[in-house]
Amino acid sequence: MLLNVIERGPEEASGQDAGRPPVVLLHGLFGRARNLGFFQRRLARTRRTLAIDLRNHGASPHGLMDYNTMSADLLDTLAHHNALPATLVGHSMGGKVAMTLALMRPGMVHSLLVADIPPARTGHGQFGLGEQMLHVSFPPYLNRAGADMLLQHYIPNADVRALMLQNIRVGENPGWCIGLREIVESMPNVESWPYIPEGYSYPGPTLFLAGANSPYIRPEHYMTMRRLFPNYRLELIEKAGHWLHVENPERFAELLENFVETY
Repeated sequence: MLLNVIERGPEEASGQDAGRPPVVLLHGLFGRARNLGFFQRRLARTRRTLAIDLRNHGASPHGLMDYNTMSADLLDTLAHHNALPATLVGHSMGGKVAMTLALMRPGMVHSLLVADIPPARTGHGQFGLGEQMLHVSFPPYLNRAGADMLLQHYIPNADVRALMLQNIRVGENPGWCIGLREIVESMPNVESWPYIPEGYSYPGPTLFLAGANSPYIRPEHYMTMRRLFPNYRLELIEKAGHWLHVENPERFAELLENFVETY
């Protein structure tokens, strides 16, 4: 499956950056490529960048999901855009897609940054949310303010509601513009971690970023992280939880840009 791509880069490639790997940005569950536009624009001043809508998200096609399938989508899409090997940057579900591709096809990944997700079954706390969203009844016409009011009954948290609002088609014949049913049916796979054959690892530079207030990356994951990603290091982002790139964007951008420029 070829995925929707938003590509940005410098108007003129400098000699310093010519030939350097492109940077690929992967969103989390219920997100989309344009959520990462702030970071993409900063990186694109000197690097070719591709922000990807994963399957069932944004403008990409729909279908059942698991991490081997999603990493195959990513590989096919990057090959189609002549963007391999690449530096992969993934948050949450996107981080699991990036890790899976790095482990199964390490030669296609130049370096790897994973934002607040370990290589383990974690859950995302969104299974109930997805099922609730399937039962939303849309009126014949809806603007953005009306969509916000419609979702308040189901999602009292304003930040989570803003995330879901971007997935609603407003105007006449409103509805979900994402593969919501496919996401819900695939949620056990999304919350899990794929089988990785014994002996597989990714030897390239790997940076895990963890929100200091997030429960996702824990000490019990470190042994697995070292086995699968022997050259990893871990950085904590203060004053941030799981949405570390939203809650502390400047620190996230600083660590991201340093990593990309170093490798």
